[in-house]
Parts: sequence; C-alpha cells; structure tokens
Amino acid sequence: MNNAVNNGDDGIWSGTWVAERLGVELVGDDALTGLLGLALRRNPKRAHLLVSNVLGKHVPQSPSVVHGHGVALGRRVRELLGAEEAAQAVVLGYAETATGLGHSVADGLGAAPYLHSTRRPVAGVAQAGGFEESHSHATSHLLLPEDPALLVGAGPLVLVDDEFSTGNTVLNTVRALHERYPRGRYVVVALVDMRSAADAGRLDDFAREIGARVDLVAAASGTVLLPEGVLEKGQALVARYEGAAAGRHSSAAPSKPFAQFPAPPEHDVDLEAGSRTSPPGTRGGDIRGSAAGAREALHDPRPADDRTPQTRPRGHLTRVDLHWPRGLPDGGRHGFTPSHRARLEAALPAMTARLAEAIPEDASRVLVLGFEELMYAPLRLARELEQVVAAEVRYSTTTRSPVLAVDDPGYAIRSRIVFPAHDDPADGPGERYAYNVAGGGFDAVVAVVDSVADTRELHAPDGLLSQLAAHTPHVVLAVVPSYVPEPLYAAALSEERPAMLPEPLRGPAFSSYPPEEVGWLLQDLSDVTLEAPTEEREEAIQSGGAHYAESLPVEYQPSEQYQELFHAALETSAARIAQAVGVVTETVIAERSPRPVLVSLARAGTPVGVLMRRWAQFRHGLDLPHYAVSIVRGRGIDANALRWLAAHHDPRDVVFVDGWTGKGAITRELAAAVEEFEAGGGAAGFDAEIAVLADPGSCVRTYGTRDDFLIPSACLNSTVSGLISRTVLRADLVGPDDFHGAKFYRELAGTDVSVAFLDAVAARFPEVADAVGGAVKELLASDRTPSWEGWAAVERISEEYGIHDVNLVKPGVGETTRVLLRRVPWKILARAGAGADLDHVRLLAGLRGVPVEEVGDLPYTCVGLIHPQFTRGATGADGKAVAV
Repeated sequence: MNNAVNNGDDGIWSGTWVAERLGVELVGDDALTGLLGLALRRNPKRAHLLVSNVLGKHVPQSPSVVHGHGVALGRRVRELLGAEEAAQAVVLGYAETATGLGHSVADGLGAAPYLHSTRRPVAGVAQAGGFEESHSHATSHLLLPEDPALLVGAGPLVLVDDEFSTGNTVLNTVRALHERYPRGRYVVVALVDMRSAADAGRLDDFAREIGARVDLVAAASGTVLLPEGVLEKGQALVARYEGAAAGRHSSAAPSKPFAQFPAPPEHDVDLEAGSRTSPPGTRGGDIRGSAAGAREALHDPRPADDRTPQTRPRGHLTRVDLHWPRGLPDGGRHGFTPSHRARLEAALPAMTARLAEAIPEDASRVLVLGFEELMYAPLRLARELEQVVAAEVRYSTTTRSPVLAVDDPGYAIRSRIVFPAHDDPADGPGERYAYNVAGGGFDAVVAVVDSVADTRELHAPDGLLSQLAAHTPHVVLAVVPSYVPEPLYAAALSEERPAMLPEPLRGPAFSSYPPEEVGWLLQDLSDVTLEAPTEEREEAIQSGGAHYAESLPVEYQPSEQYQELFHAALETSAARIAQAVGVVTETVIAERSPRPVLVSLARAGTPVGVLMRRWAQFRHGLDLPHYAVSIVRGRGIDANALRWLAAHHDPRDVVFVDGWTGKGAITRELAAAVEEFEAGGGAAGFDAEIAVLADPGSCVRTYGTRDDFLIPSACLNSTVSGLISRTVLRADLVGPDDFHGAKFYRELAGTDVSVAFLDAVAARFPEVADAVGGAVKELLASDRTPSWEGWAAVERISEEYGIHDVNLVKPGVGETTRVLLRRVPWKILARAGAGADLDHVRLLAGLRGVPVEEVGDLPYTCVGLIHPQFTRGATGADGKAVAV
C-alpha cells in the first residue's frame, strides 16, 4: 500500500486479479489504471467495482492528492464556464462517495456554495428534492439544504460524482431538479468517464430534451469491457471466496458476506504498552473478533460528558476536542457557503495542532479515517496535518458498501474491518466497513466522526474504535459537531395585521381541534340560523333561487347502527389511510416545497391537512403551518384568505389540500379562482394544483392513492371535521373585506369523533412507514399526468340517465356519501362486486329509500345521482325518494 498511485505491491496494477479471473478490461486514457483498480461485490446489477485510488474512500491516499484532484477539476469547470458564470454556480455532490470530492471541486471553482445529497434524514429539515441511484446498494438520496433557495437560480449547477458510468443517476437528478428549479446550464464532473459507446450520445440528446446546455468534465475517460456472463461469473467467484473464508472463520462469529480471504492472522495487542506482537507490515483481515482484549479495553462505559478531552484511557485511545467553530457546518449536507469556507480555513491550523499533539512523535505513518458521508472535514484536517507532522499521512473513510477483500497485490481491496453502524441509520442497523486499513502499517489512526455517530456502538467492544486498536497502537478520536439548521419557518403571529385580515380562528373557541392543528381563515357564524330542510334547499338550488353556499343542511345525526359502522370502517381502513397520508405528504415535501404551508379546503380537506401535518412531524420533525379556507363552486376561493396567506407566507410554499377528487370540479374551480385572483392584482405564486388523499377521478398529480375506497371522514359531517359546518357565502353576512363564514356546532360535542379519527390513523404511521417509502419512490418515477377519466365518466352517466347536468352526478364513495347526507338522492350506482367500502352507502340508501343499482363498467366504486329537476313533490311525506 505504500507504492505508487497506480500500482499495488511489486508494481502490479490493482485490477489484475479481477481482470484475469473475469476477463474484465479497462480501455481508455493512459491515466486510467493509475486512477482505478478493480474489486468484486455482491450486487445483482453489477459484480465488479471500480475502486478509485484518488477518491479517499476505499484506498488510503495522500490527502494532498485527494484534495488536489478535486480542486483541479473545479478549476477546469471555472475555465469552462468563464468568470461570470462561475460566480453564479452551485455545486452538488453525491453521497456517500463523492461528498468530499464535490466539496473539493467547489474549492477549485472559487466562491461556489456547495450541497451534497445524503442518506441521513434530519429531524426538522424537509427535503428540497431526492432521487434514486439505480446501481447502488443503497439508493435513496435526499436533498436537505438549510436554505431551499440554494437550488433556485439561473446560474449553472455543477453535479459531481466519482465516476460517470451509464449516466443514469446524473441524468435522473438533472431531470428532477430541472422540472422544479429550471436553469440554462449544467456541468457534470467526475474523476473518470466510463460510459459505453451506447451511453455516450445520451448526454447531448438529454440536453436537447430539457432545452439546456450540459457539459462533462472528467480527469480521465475510458470504458469497461465486460465479457458475456460476467455477472454470473462474478457472483460465483464471490460465493467461492466467501465460503472459503467462512470455513476459516468457523471458530469466530457466524460467517457474514464478503469475508477476507485468506483468513487474517490474529493480532495480540499490548494495550498498556501500545505495541503489537505481529510485524507492522502484516496485513489484517475481515476483523470481527480477533482482538477481544483491545475491544474490552477500548470500551469506555462512561458517558461522553464524563470524559475529559485530550485524555488517554487504556488502549491508547485519545479523545481530542477540536474546538470546532460554533455554528460551522460539518460538511455540505445542508449547504456550505463561501463564508463557511472562510471560517473553516481560519480554524484549520489550530484544530490540526490539537490533533498533532495527540500523535506520537515517533509515528512514521498516520491514517486520518473519515466517516461515511463525513469526508471533507477529515480530508481538510488530514491535508493540514500532512504539513505539520513528520509522519507520512494517508486519508480514507469508512463506508456502507460491502466489498469482497482478497489479500493479493493485484486486487484493490486487500483487507477490510467490519463493525456495526454507529449513527442510528434510518434504514436500521447493519455492518459498516473500513478497507485497506488492517495491515496498512499505520502507527496511529485518527478517526473523525460527527457527533450523531459518537455513540455507545462506536465505543462498544465490537465497535470501530476497538477494531482499529487491533491494527494500530494509537487511536485518536475527533468528533465534529453535527450541524442541524434552525427551522426557517416561524409563524409571524406577532406581526401587525390589517383590520380586514383578522387572526385565524382556532380551537377550542372555534372547532374541537387543538389550536396548533389548524387555523381557520373563516368568520364565526355560530349565532346565525342558516339551516334549512334538505328538500327546501334542493328545490331552491335547482330552481336557481339560491346558491348552495347560502344556507346549510340540517346536520345529519347518525344512528347508533351508523356510528358502529363508522368505527368498524375506521378500524378496517386506518392503515390504508395512514399510508395514503404518508405518500401524499412525502410527495408534497419532495416536489412542492421543503416546508409547505398546508391550506385545506374546508371542510373535507381539513382532517387530511391535519393528518399530513402530523405525518410531517412524525417523519421529519417538522411543525408545518396549517390553515383551512373556504372554496365555493361557482364563486371561487375566499380571496381575503389568499391575501392573508400572502401576507404571512410565501405563496410558492402554499399547498392546497382536499380529501378526494370526484369529477374534478373543485380542481378546476381553484385553478380559475387563483388565476382570477392574480389578474385582479393579488399576490402571484400560488400553485392551484390540489394535493388529495385519494384521486379516483385522475384529476391531479399529487395524491396518496387513486383507489376509490371508503375514507371514514366522508361518513359523517361536522362530527368528524372539528364540529365545523360547511362554509357559507351570503352577501348579507360576508362583506367584501370578510372571510367566508361557518358555524361551530358546540352542542354536538357528545358525538364528536374528530380527534379520535385523527388519532386512530396517526397511530398506524409507524407500521406503514416502510411501505410509504417504497410507494413514494414508485410514484415519483411514474407518469401522473391527470387523465380526467372521472370527468368523462360523469358526462357519460349524465346523458345516459337523462340528467343533463354534471353537477347532479357525484362520483366516488366520498361524494356519494355526501349526496345521501346532504342532498336529495335519486339513485346510487354501485360497481358490481363492491364490498365493505359500500356498507355505509347501502345503509344510508336503505334509510332514505334510495335504490342501489349495480353497474358493471363503472370507473368508480359508486356514483350518487341527485334527483333531477327536483321539487318537493319528488319525495314522499317521509322525505324518501319517489320514482320518476
């Protein structure tokens, strides 16, 4: 490992072993084999692994070489862009392998801010985007900038990865970001461009597709020639060496994948003397249990707060307090600005001096070992350390990626150390690895981790520190504080409000929801008599004598049987609803805004908005603002509510929320209303696309599901919606400077299930979290263009049944339920074979004497038909339907 960059022991290329056994060839620039070696891994999509000699991930390398390659690429990008465009550029690196490389490219570019993707969700920080890396063993990437505006702008976006192989990952990223944050130029940067001839032309085609310029900068280029059947041969080879190693380790812990072959010698560590009996040059192995004494001694059971910095407990573990500058990010996970760079440069000499004090003066070879995505801070410390100590300094990092280790000079991964994850990863516990450390002849290893990873697992008997102690007499631990941004959102409740824009109404004074769950941008009309018999309202509405929003139906009081049906339906569908809530919320955060302002369309949207807010708290630690506003078919959305929202939030962050779509009338109503609002001088930036729990009518792009199923909140009226009535818009009650109105039915508190409904669904969040993740990945990659098939079906039904008015056709389970509760139903169309989702519909229809007709080709589970050309003579004395 002490030899030149391109060679292993005896001047042998570190890809020889794989090339000879699998027939793999690297063809390209003369520099290619100096930059890359080869190894094997178990991966169903790609058996071989290109191992970079200059990345600082798997192969310990001089930190000046690692940083220098990134800086050189950055300077090339600056020359390509020119000074003016370079000054506007933003650099984006890929987790985990290219986080340090991307940061180094940003250094070379000049004053560019830097962000890298991450696989670590951070509580309180919402996603500004995300993407998939198809060939990786861990694919999900998150973008978590402290300031989402970092990704917004006209300047070039520079995307940095260690290799450009097929181009799929980078092109998918650009496509996703361009849709949301369009710009005119992108630059793709990689250490090596390894695209095949078939992939080479895709970049130009892609640039034409998105209408932007896309350039590529790489240190070297070539391609990998793979013989037929190489994947199967590679998997067989891995299995063979894995099996052999398992036999050699039969006395240790149960065999795990990719064990070192041949088996490593045992090292006896004299913890007090800090020496080992094996020769320094002896290579280590797949270390899991070879140094029990070291692990026991290095395990310091005292909490971190009880340990003093710069002390040396048994096993020569020295903990160094770097005095990391307060508030300085530990890397680019949330963004790293030019001002951050200046602070880091100023602090590096003093921090490095503290590390140097902990390294023995007679040390001749030192490794600075970073931690997974934490690559840049350890790299810069190592680069500085290289200047101030006499020892030869090398740099590499730990990784999540499992690779076969073979102790052969022609193989890139000579040894590996295996240890448990120590940062409580979101995808659960698992093994982590440090390659080419065992047997590297290091007199000291400086492990640099962030504070999230400074856990008991790190210090445990089988943890990383103990494993390192088996291979070096001195272990130094430096912990960098994990940077967590302060939330950008802070409700400006203390700001002075214009008189025409009063404070939102909140529970318990208005609604049974807790005050933090929702603010109602409504006026309280609880003392006004607005209810009218259903038949009178229907006749007035259909005759044109009144609008449906000018009065309220008498609140339906459910029977005991109906309430039992509601609770049974909730028990059955709570998990299904929870998953849909999770999917729509994650989609909103990924695509619409990292910190959305949820604005529910009262009242069916309100329970959904509350649940989305709860999911954001559960999954991301976000405290999202949530309001409810009125929208009235034929009269639009409450313009004063929009003015209030624009005065307190960025309209671009507002996401309108509803329960479900039927034929899409409200979707169209909202789009027209927002357009009219802006045309009339209102604030611009509101996105009229609604996010819904269920979209059976295929009317929107943002939804939790397109299935038409029973959402229990549709079964009831105010008693599942915070005891709030439908909204009211009547000229004698709502002036030009007023919010629309609604009533609070305090007298119905005894039958209120609003909070119980929310709690029942939210209780299922943990069990559906994994399913939500998978569903969101599929959804974000799918074509969600609305087909409006629901609208077409409604038009067809309206004509087939002689109604000739689409407003009297209410498709879907939710809308059908509303017809039975609030209007005068004529008949119900049910899809043949519909099951328990329609139990409550059948019950209500029976109570009102409404026929249920089964239809074979219905696109919805059911459709409710309001009585056409209604007069009070269309029902009998008991209010039940009369055939026409």
